[in-house]
Amino acid sequence: MNLEEKAVACLKEKGYTITTAESCTGGMLASRLINVPGISELYGEGYITYSNEAKERLLGVSVEALRRYGAVSAQVAQQMAKGAAAAARTDAALSVTGIAGPDGGTEQKPVGLVYIGCCIRGRTVVTENHFEGSRLEIRQQTTRRALEMLVECLMKQ
Repeated sequence: MNLEEKAVACLKEKGYTITTAESCTGGMLASRLINVPGISELYGEGYITYSNEAKERLLGVSVEALRRYGAVSAQVAQQMAKGAAAAARTDAALSVTGIAGPDGGTEQKPVGLVYIGCCIRGRTVVTENHFEGSRLEIRQQTTRRALEMLVECLMKQ
């Protein structure tokens, strides 16, 4: 059983629905979940919110959080996950926001910095991650870590 199959099996076992809110992965996380047969029972919609405007409009991320902390922050990842769960009316939501590179990094926020949020029934956990490699490799590592985090959070329920 691969990671996405394990995640979907855990969701089914709990009877939970899920959505995704993605920035730097651009739909890769949703694609991994949608690879699993039977996901349509659990996944009705997802959000690719690459711009700050989309994060605000679709997920309810506050202008204040974006201004104060920046799009790549724990605060925004948390708001993205909570906002996605609320917008899609799901039990669970995964969010990812980060810098996949090769450009865009700074000393404070280097390429490979990614925040992942997992919201399950209103309780949200956010992790700070530092990945290395090409743009594609960072996106793949982010997706894998998000799915691992989902399984971990569901097992603690």
